[in-house]
Amino acid sequence: MPPATADEFAAVYSRYLPAVSAYLARRVERDAVDDLAADVFAIAWRKRAAVTEGEELPWLYRIASYLVANHRRRAASRLSALAILAAPDSAPSTEDIVLGDLALARAWEELRPRDREVLALAVLEDIPVSAIAVALAITPNAVSVRLHRAKKALAEALERAQARDADETPGDARGGTAG
Repeated sequence: MPPATADEFAAVYSRYLPAVSAYLARRVERDAVDDLAADVFAIAWRKRAAVTEGEELPWLYRIASYLVANHRRRAASRLSALAILAAPDSAPSTEDIVLGDLALARAWEELRPRDREVLALAVLEDIPVSAIAVALAITPNAVSVRLHRAKKALAEALERAQARDADETPGDARGGTAG
């Protein structure tokens, strides 16, 4: 049963605001997080009858993912219209989190967006398959299949990236240099 009263909804808000804000902070610039989080909960309040008890957080993630997509489309439109080339000051994206390992970063960039999303939800957000299913509006079995394929694709892309990095390493295995 979804939260019916304002007090019950306030409890849901207090419980899940940190997780929703963290989810948003990894996907949009810092100054948009609070506004988008407020929008997530405004939509959640209006549509609270649609949530199944126990699935509140993945349902909020789904709402947030739609708002992030809309936010990015609006931002891209503004950027192209204004021809702004400067990078925005933003929170680290999921991709930025893996930049400590260049090969992993390159492999991550090779993945399809849907593979990155399912991996991010499972690994970075640390939510279970059943909750990911709610967040992505697919079955748990489809999540498991998608997650397995995404992990396999990441492993293959990582092997390719590491091979490219090894080919680009200056000098040879004996430590000598050319020239």
